[in-house]
Amino acid sequence: MTQDREPLFEEDLRLLPWTSETGKPCYLAPGAEDGMVSAPADGIENPHLAEAARVLQECEAILADPAAGALALRLALTASSRAQRGTLRIARGRGLRLGVCDGE
Repeated sequence: MTQDREPLFEEDLRLLPWTSETGKPCYLAPGAEDGMVSAPADGIENPHLAEAARVLQECEAILADPAAGALALRLALTASSRAQRGTLRIARGRGLRLGVCDGE
């Protein structure tokens, strides 16, 4: 956080890997990185990134198989889309904290 602006802008907060009951983003305030909320957030993010890597390998194998049918391709695309959505949310949250994400 810089001293030129008001505290608690979106880039000062950690975007958590879950949403509120109404679907709005949840954030963690600065200084709580080692707190009770941060550990479960890490516990969700890290396995999700590992799952995304596994999905990528499976998708690449399906794409490399010339005999893969439409159903296999559709299932791979569905899994890939789900993994990418979560991974982008994690990347956005981490990018905001590093000051390298535009918030879009």
